[in-house]
Amino acid sequence: MLKQSVHLDAAFQALADPTRRAMVEHLATGPRSVSDLARPFAVTLAAIMQHLKVLESSGLVASEKTGRVRTVRLNPEALTNAEQWMAARRRTWETRLDVLAQLIETEAPTEGTPS
Repeated sequence: MLKQSVHLDAAFQALADPTRRAMVEHLATGPRSVSDLARPFAVTLAAIMQHLKVLESSGLVASEKTGRVRTVRLNPEALTNAEQWMAARRRTWETRLDVLAQLIETEAPTEGTPS
């Protein structure tokens, strides 16, 4: 469980930055070269490389160099782990809210009945 927590922490920390989230969205359409990935952002290539380092260390992306071109691809498994964690939290809260709604419905006075 602790190992999973470390991976989740790294993924959420990486996704906390809007530039990195946008990079992940771009990679969702397929692998891209670093220069293609950097094109839409008004930051230096050095800043893009720093963002990629964070994404790569979190396991969200992987890169490989072929010749002079570094290609980055999304690692969907890392996103799946975060999605499963959020889905489990959602199920817990939906169950709790359903119980609360039932309690409110049974405790609420009916129309025409004095409170």
